[in-house]
Amino acid sequence: MEYTAVIRTLGKAGEKYRILLDSLYSQTIPPKEVIVYIAKGYPVPKEASGAEKYVYVSKGMVAQRAVRYDEVNTEYILMLDDDLYLAEDAVEDMAGALCEADADVVSPDVYANHKRSRTGKMMMFLSGRMRPRRDDGKWGYKVMRDGGYSYNASPSKKIYLSQTNAGACCLCRKEDFLRLHFEDELWLDEVSYPLGEDQTMYYKMYLSGLKVITLYTDKVVHMDAGTSIPGTEKEKMMIYSDFRFKMIFWHRFIFLPDRGFSRIYDVMSIMYMLMFGFLVSAVKLRFDVLSVKFSSVRDACRFIRGSRYRSLSRISPEI
Repeated sequence: MEYTAVIRTLGKAGEKYRILLDSLYSQTIPPKEVIVYIAKGYPVPKEASGAEKYVYVSKGMVAQRAVRYDEVNTEYILMLDDDLYLAEDAVEDMAGALCEADADVVSPDVYANHKRSRTGKMMMFLSGRMRPRRDDGKWGYKVMRDGGYSYNASPSKKIYLSQTNAGACCLCRKEDFLRLHFEDELWLDEVSYPLGEDQTMYYKMYLSGLKVITLYTDKVVHMDAGTSIPGTEKEKMMIYSDFRFKMIFWHRFIFLPDRGFSRIYDVMSIMYMLMFGFLVSAVKLRFDVLSVKFSSVRDACRFIRGSRYRSLSRISPEI
């Protein structure tokens, strides 16, 4: 397999970025080329090895991935964030999984939700945002009707079908990715702390008929470069972004493609998720957070009613 590694970065990952580059160049199946899509206005990282090609693009989690990849001359692309470590046979493992499962897209499970604490699992379950499922031998991650997702709580094998995955690492064909028109989802970048771009990308892949798999492996490690945003400010920004994402994703990818009585269940699901979120903040007397949640939902509804949203291509599932 020939592939090009494409990395999105702001150039702030520091030592973690150097570790990523070193691990890429030591792969048993090395990349034909490493191309780094760096946001305009940011300097090339000092950890650069000199072997990469740097391309300046607009800043944003979606903007730095939803490019035409004109610089890529291979059939496959390995999409990466800038804070990963790959074991020397990680790409070989992913390529083997694609062949074994006859799949189109593979992503390693770098966040391991099935290893969360019991308390964390319970809160996510009650909120309707993230629910564990018993191992059915088939599915890893599935998108739920409220815009959240469920995950396999006890995976017993290496490869599972999935409807969503972690966006930090993904191997697929360049042609398949371009068919998604991921640039239609630039609305995700309109907040200070974008969330949900990975779920949007993978679910769009799934709806377009691509076979998406999760590879349960420890050969790709997410080191988390973090952010300089202060704690309280970051919390509110993330909450705002999260509620906005959930509303727009739900309407665009769940509600609109459905028909008939299924839409009633969709509405009931999103209302439960919202009401639980509002109630938690009220019980905790966090009225500042409650205000952020209300503002987020209000702004999302305004966006959905706007002309820009209506101009986006409609999602027509091909599954």
